[in-house]
Amino acid sequence: MISANNVTLRVGKKALFEDVNIKFTEGNCYGLIGANGAGKSTFLKILSGELEPTNGSVAITQGQRLSFLKQDHFKYDEFTVLDTVIMGNQRLYDIMREKDAIYAKEDFTDDDGIRASELEAEFAEMDGWNAEADAATLLNGLGITTEEHYETMQNLPGSVKVKVLLAQALFGNPDILLLDEPTNHLDLDAIAWLEEFLINFENTVIVVSHDRYFLNKVCTHTADIDYGKIQLYAGNYDFWYESSQLLIKQMKEANKKKEEKIKELQEFISRFSANASKSKQATSRKRALEKIQLDEIKPSSRKYPYIDFRPNREIGNEVLTVEDLSKTIDGEKVLDHVSFVMGHDDKIAFVGSNELAKSTLFKILAGEMEPDEGNYKWGVTTSQSYFPKDNTEIFDTSLSITEWLTQFSEIKDATYVRGFLGRMLFAGEDGVKKMKVLSGGEKVRVLLSRMMIEGSNVLIFDEPTDHLDMEAITALNNGMMKFSGTILFACRDHQVVQTTANRIIEFMPDGTIVDKVTTYDEYLENDEMARKRQVYSMSESDAEDN
Repeated sequence: MISANNVTLRVGKKALFEDVNIKFTEGNCYGLIGANGAGKSTFLKILSGELEPTNGSVAITQGQRLSFLKQDHFKYDEFTVLDTVIMGNQRLYDIMREKDAIYAKEDFTDDDGIRASELEAEFAEMDGWNAEADAATLLNGLGITTEEHYETMQNLPGSVKVKVLLAQALFGNPDILLLDEPTNHLDLDAIAWLEEFLINFENTVIVVSHDRYFLNKVCTHTADIDYGKIQLYAGNYDFWYESSQLLIKQMKEANKKKEEKIKELQEFISRFSANASKSKQATSRKRALEKIQLDEIKPSSRKYPYIDFRPNREIGNEVLTVEDLSKTIDGEKVLDHVSFVMGHDDKIAFVGSNELAKSTLFKILAGEMEPDEGNYKWGVTTSQSYFPKDNTEIFDTSLSITEWLTQFSEIKDATYVRGFLGRMLFAGEDGVKKMKVLSGGEKVRVLLSRMMIEGSNVLIFDEPTDHLDMEAITALNNGMMKFSGTILFACRDHQVVQTTANRIIEFMPDGTIVDKVTTYDEYLENDEMARKRQVYSMSESDAEDN
C-alpha cells in the first residue's frame, strides 16, 4: 500500500496540491486523471520520492518495492537491452554484477567464497535464475525481437527505447507500479499486450494516461485531480465521467430547490415583516433563510477545444485509387505493391506495428515523397489536408501563429484566423506567439486549426493524438466522427479508431496490406479467432504426426 498524508506542494505562491489524503491499495489499478497542468506527473514524482512535498508525507508498506516508468532515453545507452530491463530490480542486478566480479577473480579467497554463497542465496530467493527469461518475455510481448535483446540501447530507435523502459518498469513483479503515459509511442498491438498485463497484475498500479479506452480497460478506480484536490472514485474512466456529471447535476438541482425556497422566504419576509400579527412568523423565516447554504459548484479546470472540420466542397464518388505502390527506404522494402480504392464514405484506419509503412504512404499521398513504383490518383472533386507525425520543419519559421495560419485561409484577415485559434484554446495574445516556441500540444492544436481553415474534404492524419490531453483528444474524436468527408488515418488511441473508422487496413511487417470493411473491434475479434484457429490447426497437425 502507498498513501499520501496531508500532502501539499507549493510552486511559488501557487499551491499545486493542498492537504491531499489518499490511499492506493493492493490489487487495484488507479487512473490518475486531470487537465493539463493539474499536476498528474508531479504527483507521481511525489509518490516515488523523486520530489519532496512542501508539507505532508508519503508512506509505503515496509519491505515493498516501488517501480516508476522513466522517460530518460539516454540514461542506459551503454547497456544492453536485457541488462536495462533487469535494472528494473536494481538489487537483483547489483547481485548479478557482484557475483560475476567475484567469480572472475584469479585469487579467489575464502571470504570471496562466503560472500558468493550469500549472494547466491539471495539471488535464488529473488528468482534470479529466471531473470533473463522473464525480461525476454516482457520484451517479446512488447514486440521487441530476440535479436534486439542483445543490442546496446544507443543503437535502438526512440520508439524501441520507449518499450524497453516500459519493460524495465514492469520487470520483477514490483509491489507498487507507477506509470506516466505508458502508451506513448506504443503501437496498438503493444498497447493491447500492456492492457492484458495490467489486468492480470495483482499488486498496486497508479497510471497517468490520455488514452480513454486504455483507462477503461485496466482501471478499477479513478483519482481525479482538480483545483489541487484529489477525489477518488470506484470504477474506470467512463464511470468517473458519469458519476462526476451526475454529482454536478444533483448539486445544481439541489441548489435550484434551495433558490426557490430562498425566494419564497424572502417574499414572505418582505410582505409581513412590518405586520405585527405576522412578525413572529417573519422572524422565524429569517432564521430559516440564514441556514440555507447553496452548494459551491466550481467549474472544472478542464477545457475542451472546439474541433469542427467543415469541407468547402462536397466530395464526389471518385476519391482515391492506389495501384501497386512500392517504396524502399535505406534498403528496407517499406511498401510492397500496395493497392486499394477509397470510396466517398470511407474512413480508413491504418493499423499494425509497421509505423514507417503508414507514414511513408501518407507522405506519398500528400505529395511529399515519390514512390519507387506504382501510382495513385485523387478524384477531381477532392482536396486534401495532411497532419504529419513529424512536424519539425513546419515549425522552423520566424512567423507568428496568426501569420502562418493566414497563408492557408481564403479570408486574409487576422481576426477571422484568430477565431479558429480561439476555438483551439489560444486566448488573447497567444496568436502572436512565434511558431518556434510552441509546446508539443500547442503545435498539434495549430495544425488542427490549419486543417479546419483549409476546409478540405479529405483528411490525412498520422498520429494526431500525440501530445494532446484527454479533453483535446475527445474533441478531435468528435470532430472526426462528425466529418462528412473521407479520412485516412493512423492513431494509437483505440477509442478514436473504433468510433471513427468503418474500414481497416493493416500493414504487415513485409510492407503488404490486409484490407477489411469492418470496425476495429470486429477486426481484432476476427483476427484473434483466426489466430486461435491457426493454433488449433497446428495442434491437430502435431497430434496426427504423433
